[in-house]
Amino acid sequence: MRTTSLRKGENAPLLSAPVLLSVAVQGPASDVSALLLGAGGKVRGDQDLVFYNHPAQDGVSVAGSVVTADLGRVPAGVDRVAVVVSVDPGQPGGVFTRAPVLTVTQPGSTELTYTAPDFTSGETVVVLAELYRRDGGWKVRAVGQGYASGLAGLATDYGVDVEPPAPDPVPAQRTRAPGAVVDLAKVERVAPALAAPARQASRALAERGVGQRRAAVYLLLDHDWHMEELYESFAVQAFAERVLALSANLDDDGTVPVLFSSGDQPFLEDIRLDNYRGRIDQLHTQVDWGWGNVAAAMRHAVGHYRESGARDPAFMVTQVGDEPWDKAEVRSLLQNTASLGVFWLFVGFGRGKLAFYKNLNAATGAQFPNVAFYDASRNPGAVPDERFYAGLVEGFATWMRG
Repeated sequence: MRTTSLRKGENAPLLSAPVLLSVAVQGPASDVSALLLGAGGKVRGDQDLVFYNHPAQDGVSVAGSVVTADLGRVPAGVDRVAVVVSVDPGQPGGVFTRAPVLTVTQPGSTELTYTAPDFTSGETVVVLAELYRRDGGWKVRAVGQGYASGLAGLATDYGVDVEPPAPDPVPAQRTRAPGAVVDLAKVERVAPALAAPARQASRALAERGVGQRRAAVYLLLDHDWHMEELYESFAVQAFAERVLALSANLDDDGTVPVLFSSGDQPFLEDIRLDNYRGRIDQLHTQVDWGWGNVAAAMRHAVGHYRESGARDPAFMVTQVGDEPWDKAEVRSLLQNTASLGVFWLFVGFGRGKLAFYKNLNAATGAQFPNVAFYDASRNPGAVPDERFYAGLVEGFATWMRG
C-alpha cells in the first residue's frame, strides 16, 4: 500500500466510507478520544465526546488507540470530527514531548501518516487531526494543536463540559524577607552605569506591590530585516541594558538569556552585568537577517526555562517590530504557557505593524491572563526611565499579584 506523509495544516480527500485513525504514542500512557462538532466548531452536547466510557456516537467509535468514523453514517448536523489524545490522568506530571503519530487508512485509498512537531510547552492534550466536510465529501486535516491547560483548555475551544481542578497560574514563588530592600551593590560594583536605571526599576516594582518577588527574566529580540537600522543605531543595545537593569531586581544572578528570532533556529546567548557593553552588537552579527519567527523563539525560551529547573516564574520580555507571520501558533503558545508560570510582555518598537499584539486581550473570546503589551515608541531610548519601567512592569505586577 502506498503511503503519503502529511505536514501540519495539510489536508487530503477521503472516501465516504469507514476510516480508521490509529494513534501511536511515544511517552506517557495516553487516552484517545473523538469530538463530534457542529458547524460552529462546538459539540452539540456532552454525548459528542466519544471516549472509553462512551465509546460510540453517531457513526464514530473509539477502541483503545483507534478511532473509527463511518463517514456515511455521520449525521448532517456534525460538520467535523476531531481526533484527540490526552495524557492518562493517572500519570501526574506526565506531558507530551515527542508528538504522537497518526495513521489514517481506508480500503482502496493511500495510507496517510502525520507526525506533529515535537512539543516543548508541557502539553497534556493534543488535537491530532480533524475530519471535515467539504463540497459534499470528506477530508482529513493534520492539526497537531497541543494544550498545556489539559482538558480545561480543550473544553474552552470545543464546548465540552469538563471541570478539572483549576491549575495555579503561578508556581510557588520565592520572596525576599518582609521589608527587605533589593541589594543593588553588585550592580554598582560590576556595572555602575546601570545602577541608576536599576534603582528606577526597583521603585517601579515596589510601587506596584511586587518589590520582593523573584522571577527569571528572558529577553527575546526581533531580528527581522526591518530592524537593521535599530540595531545599527544601538537602540536595541540600549533596550537590552535597561532589561538587564530590571532583572537585577528580580533575579540576582546578573544574567539574562537572550534569543534572537530569525528563522526556525533561534540564536540563544546571554547578556550579563560583566559583559553587557556592546554585547548585543557583538551577538546579532552572528545571526542572519530574515523574517523574524517569534513563535520559534518563544518555544525555545520556554524549553530553556523548563530545562533550567527554575522555581520562580518566568518574565519573557519579547521585543516585536512587526506582526507575526504565524498568529495562530503564537496564540497557541500563549494559551499553553498560562499554567506554567510564564508571563509574556510584548514590547513594541520598530517600523512594522503591531495591532496583533495590542489587541491580544481586546476580544472577549480570546483573553490571555499571562500577556501584556507595552508600546515603547519608535525610539525607546528617548522614554525616561520612570515611564519606561512603569510600562515594562505594569502588566507583570498585576499578574504576579493575582
